[in-house]
Order: sequence, then C-alpha cells, then structure tokens
Amino acid sequence: MNTKLYQIKLALIFCLTVLFNSNLSSQTPEKMSYQAVVRKSDNSLVTNAQVGMKISILAGSPTGAVVYTETKTATTNGNGLVILEIGDGSNFNAINWSNGTYFIKTETDPAGGTNYTIAGTSQLLSVPYALHSKTAAS
Repeated sequence: MNTKLYQIKLALIFCLTVLFNSNLSSQTPEKMSYQAVVRKSDNSLVTNAQVGMKISILAGSPTGAVVYTETKTATTNGNGLVILEIGDGSNFNAINWSNGTYFIKTETDPAGGTNYTIAGTSQLLSVPYALHSKTAAS
C-alpha cells in the first residue's frame, strides 16, 4: 500500500473518531430561558433601560422553600421585553427536578437596582423538567 494513501486514511479515521466522540460528549445546557415584559406601576413600559432582577426557584408551592436564587441586571428592548438565561448560579444543577413541582419567582427593580417593587410567581411546567430526562436513561 502507498505510504501517503495510508497516512491520509489514518488522518481521516482520526478526524472522524474525534468528530463522533465530541458529539457524544456534548451535554444539555444547565440553563433555561426566561422572558418578561417590564412595566412600571402606572402600567407604562420600561423600554431600552437596565432593570435589576432577582430570580428564585421555589419548591412545592408559590410560597415554598427557595432552592435556588440569582440576581441579574438586564436591558429591556423597545417593547419592554427582557430576555434572561437562568442558571448561572453555582447550585442550579443541584436542583432535583424530579422532586415535585417547582415555581419561579421574579422580583424586578425597573430602576436597575435591587429595590424590587414588582414581583410575580408562576409554576414551571414541562421544559425545565427535561433536565431530569438525562438521568432517566441511567
């Protein structure tokens, strides 16, 4: 066999092996998306402005124990929409999503600080529970 051809085949096999293995080892991101429209107390939109937000994950009920919390500063767009990625904190991956229902509580300071004057809580539905699916296979 030609030495050059043999080296090309080995290089091709090596590249395919690396590519195949890198796809197998990729992991689901330990984050979730969150969007909200921010309004002031007079119901006017907070547009193109920084807002301070505190996000908490509560276990069991809208007033349940806090199992995760993080604070963020984000900028709203021209429609008052703010888009966040939740899960940057150190213990987000420690949440046992298979352990009952969870709720997300958001607290917002439309002035961009930590004087949270707007709060809301809602139940997390199916998407975050997909994080549990990676453990179901084992």
